[in-house]
Amino acid sequence: MIFSMTGYGKGKAENSSFSVEVEIKSINSRYLDIFLKLPSNLISKDIELRELIKNNISRGKLSVSVQVKQNKNDKPEIVDKEKLSDLLALIKSIKKAAKIDEKVKISHLLDNKDMFLSDNFEVPEEEFNVIKDALNSALVELKKMKKNEGKELAKDLHKRIDNIGSKLKLIESEAEKSVKDNFDKFKERMKLLIEDTASYNDRLELELAVIAERADITEECIRLRSHLKFFLESIDKDEEPGRKLNFLCQEMNRETNTISSKSISTDIVHSTVLIKEEIEKIREQIQNIE
Repeated sequence: MIFSMTGYGKGKAENSSFSVEVEIKSINSRYLDIFLKLPSNLISKDIELRELIKNNISRGKLSVSVQVKQNKNDKPEIVDKEKLSDLLALIKSIKKAAKIDEKVKISHLLDNKDMFLSDNFEVPEEEFNVIKDALNSALVELKKMKKNEGKELAKDLHKRIDNIGSKLKLIESEAEKSVKDNFDKFKERMKLLIEDTASYNDRLELELAVIAERADITEECIRLRSHLKFFLESIDKDEEPGRKLNFLCQEMNRETNTISSKSISTDIVHSTVLIKEEIEKIREQIQNIE
C-alpha cells in the first residue's frame, strides 16, 4: 500500500471551556519536515505535539497550524482581581503616607496594564487531551487523503509497469531471431571479404559465435522482468515502499541500458528507448510517495 506525500487534513475538538482547530498541509520532501504554528500558551507543548505527528507521518513537508479559542458561552475574567486589590491597597498606602486627599480615579487603575488578563489563556494540563484529539482528527483526515491519492498513483504505476512488460516481451521475441539472423549475416559478409573460407572454417565459426553471443540479452531480460515483479509486489505489500521503488527504478534503467548497448537489432533499441521513457515517468511519480 502506498501513500502520497501531498494531502490536507483538518480536525476540531472542544470542551466546555475552549475549542481547538488544527490544519495540516503536506507536500513533497525527502525527509520529514514539520513547521508547527502554535499560540504562545502551547509553546511548551511543541515537542510533545511533534512526536505525535512523527508517530503518524514518516516523510513530507508539513505545515501544522493550531488555533485555540475560549468558549463564547463562558464569561472570561478581564481583570485579575488579586492584582486589582493589591493595586488599590498600594494607592491607599501611598495616599496615607503622602497625606493626599485626592480620590482614586478609574484612570489611575486603567494605566496599570498588569492587572488585565491576556486573551491567550493557559490550557490546563488535564485538558491538553482536547488539543491532541483535534490534532489526531486532522492527522486521520490527512492520511485518508494521502491514501486516496496513493491509490491513484498505484494505478498509474501499474499501468506503466505493464507497458514496460509489453515492450520487454517484444524485445525477448525479437532477440530470439536477431542473434541467429545476425550470425548468418556476418557469415555471408565474411564470405564476400574472404575468397577461401574453407581452410579456416572452424575458426571463423567460433569467432562469429563469440560475436553473436555478445549480443545475447537473455540474462538482462530475465533480470529486468524480475525487477518489474518486485516493483509491483512492493507497491501492493510494502508499508513504506518509496525508497525501495527508487532503487528498483535505478536497476531497471541499468538493465535497459545494457540491453540497448548489447543489441544489434534496431527494433530492440527502439523498444528500449520507450522503456526508458516509462522508467523516467515512474521515477517522477515515486517522488510523490511517502
